[in-house]
Amino acid sequence: MGVKTAIISDIHSNLASLNCVLEDIKSQGADRIVCLGDIVGYGPDPCACVDLVMKCDICLLGNHDQGALFDPEGFNSGAERAIFWTRAQLETSAAGTPQGDRRWDFLGELPRTYQDDQFLFVHGSARNPLNEYVFPEDTYNRRKMEKIFALVRHHVFQGHTHVPGIFTEDFRFFSPDEVNHEYRLTEEKTMINVGSVGQPRDGDPRACYVIVDDDLVRFRRIEYPIDETVQKIHDIPELDNFLGDRLRDGR
Repeated sequence: MGVKTAIISDIHSNLASLNCVLEDIKSQGADRIVCLGDIVGYGPDPCACVDLVMKCDICLLGNHDQGALFDPEGFNSGAERAIFWTRAQLETSAAGTPQGDRRWDFLGELPRTYQDDQFLFVHGSARNPLNEYVFPEDTYNRRKMEKIFALVRHHVFQGHTHVPGIFTEDFRFFSPDEVNHEYRLTEEKTMINVGSVGQPRDGDPRACYVIVDDDLVRFRRIEYPIDETVQKIHDIPELDNFLGDRLRDGR
């Protein structure tokens, strides 16, 4: 019997969503939780989200986490402003206290990849774990897909695009809806995007994560109080209102 694993990604400082997802994970009886990064960025509750994710069994570095630690590169202006605000929150909230120091230490020590007996875990892709996007339309870019799949031993779980689904070695993409939210792993190599907890972009505003139980991958969609997060974002001048408004549309 394998380990039942919950895989979350792209929380983006959305505490209301993260709390609901963690409650659902508990109800599913997962043995461990893996976070694929981007704990912070965009949203209103970076410190509280870092505190919760610290309890995960495995956590990776996302590009927004790195942006908060160092300097944001390749971000649009709204994302960049959000990262500078996020950094200020991490610096001023509990500054000089053990908890404040723990947050920085935790973020600073996050690895870019994790490989166990069965799976590779990354934020972006197997080729560029931090920054490479693999979008559904990339199935038409055979050269790109071949190069990435060549680096995958068996199955890889990733995030970054906020669009959940399964990429197969024969250059097909299946959204969760197309497979009735379940996919059974075979000997064929796969890349599985687990979607986003805090900022879904597939037209479904509900939080998304996956449960892996032996060879069965299940996509979970979780309702959360979106307006609570939207209002918090609207109340923070440094965060663009759009970052809240988009949550209602899942875009």
